[in-house]
Amino acid sequence: MDFGEDAELAALRETVAAIAKPFGGAYYTERSQARRPTSEVWAALAQAGFLGVNLPEAYGGGGGGIVELAAVCEETAAAGCPLLLLVVSAAISGEVISRFGSEEQKLRWLPGLADGSHKMVFAITEPGAGSNTHRLTTKADRDGDDWVLTGQKYYISGFDEAAAVLVVARTGVDEATGRARLSLFVVPTDTPGLVAHPLPVAAQMPEQQFTLFFDDARVPADALIGVEGEGLRQVFHGLNPERITGAAICVGIARYALGKAADYARHRQVWDVPIGAHQGVSHPLAKAKIETSLAALMTQKAAWSHDHGLPAGEPSNMAKYAAAEAALAAVDQAIQTHGGNGMAVEYGLVPLWGMARTLRIAPVNREMILNYVAQHTLGLPRSY
Repeated sequence: MDFGEDAELAALRETVAAIAKPFGGAYYTERSQARRPTSEVWAALAQAGFLGVNLPEAYGGGGGGIVELAAVCEETAAAGCPLLLLVVSAAISGEVISRFGSEEQKLRWLPGLADGSHKMVFAITEPGAGSNTHRLTTKADRDGDDWVLTGQKYYISGFDEAAAVLVVARTGVDEATGRARLSLFVVPTDTPGLVAHPLPVAAQMPEQQFTLFFDDARVPADALIGVEGEGLRQVFHGLNPERITGAAICVGIARYALGKAADYARHRQVWDVPIGAHQGVSHPLAKAKIETSLAALMTQKAAWSHDHGLPAGEPSNMAKYAAAEAALAAVDQAIQTHGGNGMAVEYGLVPLWGMARTLRIAPVNREMILNYVAQHTLGLPRSY
């Protein structure tokens, strides 16, 4: 069992870190407060070819996997600039289209995802469904050669930055189970009948949230991804990468916060020694470091499992859980280590707390992960 990274992956990490570092925490804080996209760091990563590192080379990607994409997510976050849309554009949308899209769909969408010229966001969440995908009410009906979508989605990240949205919709009912048959559609953001309303949130983040309304939004037949009614299976091919890359962002956030806290604790001196010499300060930071390292290992295992075609549901969920907990604990302890300065804008910790707290809820909340582990890993009865 080899826990070392090869030279190529190490070089990828080093290069991504070098690109993101000049932007860093100050840039991210400014964009978070203004709620403006982090377009410049996105463009810099695109120019270097790292946004589509997991996409096939035939369509302009790097030919790597989720291992490489997770490294990009982690290193940008560790430089103080987490990029949430890498999770939905490259990890979910890119992976789903690469696996299930037609040749025409791949040619249309993957090169732009790879070179950063456009983004694609993901729409599954609905007000009345929560984590129960089988209760989705947004539907797509055939009308001649077209599909007509009606319904509502909410908490859709980055719609204002996207060229298209990957939508999960009902296209019928399974007669054997009575459950909805789901399908996936690529819907351009300028489609008539698709209206987006900003959804205000308290967390400071560059990425805005939206509620989407589909009022007889018409798309052509080739908007359907893969086979009608196979959407749930297709979605899960994207949800594991979503969890893994979300975990990688959390690991990066924790690394950044701990780095800032340790540096502050080494230099901040109130009495005779730096505050980091006191165990009341050093032990919580050491604990957070241990938890971050453990989360990083599970994230790497989950990414490796996905890329090797092995069952990745369990490690992906565990990685997401562990990393979100570690990130939130690390940022909180970093704020505490800074004392009053932890709340100061110039130290840039509060926006990272908002991102870490959001990732503890989304894209899957910690309670549903615990349900998954209880049921699938421990074999306990299902309670929902």
